[in-house]
Amino acid sequence: MAKDGAGGGPDWNGLLKWSLAHGSDGTNPPRALSEEDRKWFMEAMQANTVDVVGRMKEIAQVMKTPDDVLQSHGVTPENIEDMLDELQEHVESIDMANDLHSIGGLDPLLGYLKNSNAGIRAKAAEVVSTVVQNNPKSQQLVMESNGLEPLLTNFRSDPSTTARTKALGAISSLIRNNQSGLAAFRLGNGHAALKDALGSDDARLQRKALHLTQYLLNNKADRNVATEIGLPNQLIHLASSDDSGVREAALGGLLELARDKTPAARNALPDQDKLKDVLKSRIEGISTMDADDLQAAREERQLVDSLWKECYGEPSSLREKGLVVLPGEDAPQQPPPDVAGKMFEPPLRAWAAPRPAPAEDSDSGSGKKDPPLLLGP
Repeated sequence: MAKDGAGGGPDWNGLLKWSLAHGSDGTNPPRALSEEDRKWFMEAMQANTVDVVGRMKEIAQVMKTPDDVLQSHGVTPENIEDMLDELQEHVESIDMANDLHSIGGLDPLLGYLKNSNAGIRAKAAEVVSTVVQNNPKSQQLVMESNGLEPLLTNFRSDPSTTARTKALGAISSLIRNNQSGLAAFRLGNGHAALKDALGSDDARLQRKALHLTQYLLNNKADRNVATEIGLPNQLIHLASSDDSGVREAALGGLLELARDKTPAARNALPDQDKLKDVLKSRIEGISTMDADDLQAAREERQLVDSLWKECYGEPSSLREKGLVVLPGEDAPQQPPPDVAGKMFEPPLRAWAAPRPAPAEDSDSGSGKKDPPLLLGP
């Protein structure tokens, strides 16, 4: 029996044939393994097994190594980004994410948020986001390591828009369902940073800022702060954006404000005339869409109609025209779609889950590279 494939690696085709030949269909007892077959089988399986904890320890050691030493060994910033890509794959497992601190990898990862290279800062924030997302234990560990501070700094003032956007994504994951993180965000003047991001001309940064804004508007204290600093007027302005994702997220935030009927929220939407003009404009735009665009604008149609009804006590003209629910569509649930919820869907943390291909606007490279060679002893 051949032991190795043509390239010197495991003979996986041979392994499959052997498994089929030696397997049991339930009617006959399985054949006993010879010692030679058992040894070959174990070698074939172990050859493709990765010691993930061991590999994470190696990555942690590289992250602790001074930049000048890395440079002297020919390690480039691109190599570091590739290494962080690999680390992100490992920490998609929630157990591996929680182990990152115990093996000494969390603090140096947070240190990379202050790296002089914008690509490394952005990639480090992306890894932090994966570590803490829907993970209370790692959220607490990052807070105890003062990880929110550099994230807020990068979000507020990083010269790289990509690094700002990735920092905001990590902040969103860190403070969601995390009271200590949310309190620290407030103390760190995070609402003002959100207002600044909403005024950006970058649609990706605006979308992420709107998603976090809508989440915060579920809380009375944050609604009050948002109203005080003028966020409702920014939402009204962004509801007429050319970017459909920005429009939907802005409409979702306005709907959260409109649903608050408490006396304290009476002035949450002060410019009602401007809001009505924006909604009329969106109704007109939706009414002239072709069939394909109408399908794509399903959430926007429902949000516009729901917001109109909340503000003016009657259905919008979209409902009269039959454009809220098209033929063949299910009636919208109440409340309408949670646009912000998309931002916080849990990542696939299944072991060795395949990674999705990068989107067109992804900050990552177009192809996966081999991890850099690590430093020797």
